[in-house]
Amino acid sequence: MKQPTLLILLWISATLFAQKPCGYSANITDSIGTYKSTKDYMIYENNFAGHSKYIFFTLVSTNGTPTLSINIIQKSKDFLKANCFDKNSKLFLQLNNGKIITLLLLEQEICGTMIRDDKGFDNRILTGSFMFIKGSIAALKSSHVNMIRIKYATEMEDYVMKKEFKSELNNQIYEPETYFMNNLHCIE
Repeated sequence: MKQPTLLILLWISATLFAQKPCGYSANITDSIGTYKSTKDYMIYENNFAGHSKYIFFTLVSTNGTPTLSINIIQKSKDFLKANCFDKNSKLFLQLNNGKIITLLLLEQEICGTMIRDDKGFDNRILTGSFMFIKGSIAALKSSHVNMIRIKYATEMEDYVMKKEFKSELNNQIYEPETYFMNNLHCIE
């Protein structure tokens, strides 16, 4: 009786703690070095009154140095305010355990790109790469993220992370709270 119970407990614990497989958009090793980039993952989506905003994360490892790439896409027929990253921009991740992780912008100044589509919508795309500070990866692997604060050049914006949501854009299910727990192993 003890052996079947022990086997069931081992199987349950193995399935609960198993790492998810990695999906890469790039995984290159050549004479220059190595480059790994995970697929874009939607962290935030807001569609309201003809205005849409999407935030995507991508984890990148260049010769063993991990970074986080963020893509912010806004879509509207109305005026879209430009937010820029500058040398003082930061990304703050508040964890469920109360700890706050700070990531630093790698570039100097980025204001993104404005593109008008064939349906008359203005699309503003802002992309930035942020560097992990020593010790932050271990903390992100052990706790859920419940809030993100982005410090732009002139203001800050907060985004509350959902445990799970179904995207209106592509009907996929995303789990933003556990993004780092499930994906950081892909770039180590």
